[in-house]
Amino acid sequence: MTCLSIGVAEANWLTDAFKGKDKKPSANAEPSKHASKHTKEAKRAASPKPHHVKLAALGPMSTPALKPSSVACTPAKFRIALDVGHTAESEGATSARNVTEFTFNLRLAQAINEKLKAEGFAATKLLVTEGKAKPSLFKRVSVASDMNADLFLSIHHDSVPNKFLEDWEFEGKKSHFSDRFSGYSVFVSRDNADFKTSFAFAELLGKAMKDSGLEYARQYTMPIMGHYQYTLLDKDTGVYAHDELIVLRKTRMPAVLLEAGSIINRDEELKMDSAERRDLISDAVVTAMKGFCRPPEPQATATVGR
Repeated sequence: MTCLSIGVAEANWLTDAFKGKDKKPSANAEPSKHASKHTKEAKRAASPKPHHVKLAALGPMSTPALKPSSVACTPAKFRIALDVGHTAESEGATSARNVTEFTFNLRLAQAINEKLKAEGFAATKLLVTEGKAKPSLFKRVSVASDMNADLFLSIHHDSVPNKFLEDWEFEGKKSHFSDRFSGYSVFVSRDNADFKTSFAFAELLGKAMKDSGLEYARQYTMPIMGHYQYTLLDKDTGVYAHDELIVLRKTRMPAVLLEAGSIINRDEELKMDSAERRDLISDAVVTAMKGFCRPPEPQATATVGR
C-alpha cells in the first residue's frame, strides 16, 4: 500500500457536521459536512477548464453515454489521490455501535487502494491525514495539487442530522442510531475547476455501485432534510451536487466524494463492517475507474499493396 500521510486533519467536516451532531454540515464544506447550498447560480463556473482526462460535455439531470477523449489515458500513469475522510484526531461520525467513521473510511480506502493497484492503477496514492478539522481540508487539496493528481476521490461513511437520532444501548454503553435511511451517495461540486469531468466519473461510480446491487440514499432530496437537502443531478445513479465542500470545490482536478453507506443505520453498519461489502464497493470503484481511464486503442498497421 502506498500511503501518503498529510499533516493536518480532515478532508471533510462533512461528517463532523452532518454525521451525528448537526455539528457541521457536510463532507468537506467550508463551514460544515453537508453545507448550505449555493443560492447564486452565477457563482458557478460557466465553462470549467479541462484537466487531464477530457470527457464529452455532460449536463446535470442527464446520463448520456460517456466517451473518452482523443487523448488516451494510461492506467499505470493515472494519478489517483485516494483520500481517507477524517483523521484519528477528528474522527467524523460515530456509528450505531460506537465505532468511528475514520475507522470505516480507512479500512475501505485501503481495500480500494489495493484493488486499484492490482488492476494496473499503480500511481494511486492513499492520503491519510493527521490533525484536526478545517485546516486539513486545505492540506488535502494542496497535497493533491502537489502530486499533480488526475483525479481526487474521497471516501466516507454516512450518518444523519441529530433530529433523526434515537437512543439505544449497545454492549452496556449508551449509543444512538437511525434506521430510517440507508444507502450510498456520490457528491460533486459544480464549482470544481473541471465539473464536467467530475460529474462524468461520479456517474460511472454511481452506476457501478448500482450495478453491484446497492441502492443510493434518497433522503437528500427530501424537504425534511432542511439545509442538508441537495440537488440530485442523476436520479438513476445517486449523484448529488454539494457545491461548498472544500475538497470538491477547491481541487484543481476532477473530484468526487463517496459516502459508501450509512453507519448510523444498525443493519447497514453490520454490512459496511464486513469484508464482503468492502470488496463489493472496491470492485465498483475499479469498474468505474476502468471506464473512466481507458488505455489507448491499438492502431491498425497499414498494409501497402504491391
